[in-house]
Amino acid sequence: MSIISTPANHKFPWYVRLFFWNQKRRYGSILEPAYLWGRSPKVFATLALFYGALDRGSSPITPSLRSLITVRVSQINWCEFCVDINSATVLKRHVEPEKLDALAEFEQSPLFSGAEKSALAYAEAVTYSDQQPDQACFKRLRESYDDDAIIELTALISFQNLSSKFNASLMVEPQGFCKIAPMPQELESVVGRDKRSVPGEML
Repeated sequence: MSIISTPANHKFPWYVRLFFWNQKRRYGSILEPAYLWGRSPKVFATLALFYGALDRGSSPITPSLRSLITVRVSQINWCEFCVDINSATVLKRHVEPEKLDALAEFEQSPLFSGAEKSALAYAEAVTYSDQQPDQACFKRLRESYDDDAIIELTALISFQNLSSKFNASLMVEPQGFCKIAPMPQELESVVGRDKRSVPGEML
């Protein structure tokens, strides 16, 4: 469910229904954001193709790291739906549950490699509205990634910001894909209510 409901008799074009069919085959149900995006069919089709390109097998960013980044960005943006579905993908990509649980505190966790920490720190710098990546951030990134990979990483982070802000703004609820998904409100007791962790302060 979301703040905007889509009538059961809404007429979606054939190519949107094709995306619905694929989601039902993959997830067992049609995703609520798809109903919303599908009401702007050409935008939805473009968005789906964009995500498919970012999540391709030949991406310079590993599948597990791509999924960890999407979860972390979604936590920051208070998108419970995104945290839910992307956490399920993290586990499917053979990431340990303990690592998923430690994601918000990745810098202090021994479960994350140096390359993962630099990419996640970059994702935070891009996502938090009161931060900006600086030279030190890029120096750290370049220890593990070349320029093409950094561009791809930036595209992934930007896409997830779009997706999570869209879903959070329209109050899309989680669909129960991951029972251990580290939801934003649950992180307050772990990392505290810092200057960036209150929903009303998010831009």
